[in-house]
Amino acid sequence: MAAQMRDIVDVSKMLGDETRASIVVTLGKGKKSVGELCDELKLPQPTTSHHLALLRMSGLVTRERKGKQIFYSLDRAKLSPLREFLAKLK
Repeated sequence: MAAQMRDIVDVSKMLGDETRASIVVTLGKGKKSVGELCDELKLPQPTTSHHLALLRMSGLVTRERKGKQIFYSLDRAKLSPLREFLAKLK
């Protein structure tokens, strides 16, 4: 239970930032490159890359290289503990 609660808190901290939450919502629609995320969210590339790095370190986001581009995806399994926690609050 303690490990699960730690996961819930960690994910909540990541989503507590508006930029990271926006990236997660956008990646929830499918894979995106950094450039696509920048265009869609109207963010500069350094800002986007910084937040993607934090999301990757937390495990919420994975990346996959295709040629010269890197595509980012949401790891939905990492959201499961938070989703289950919130479902219990109904």
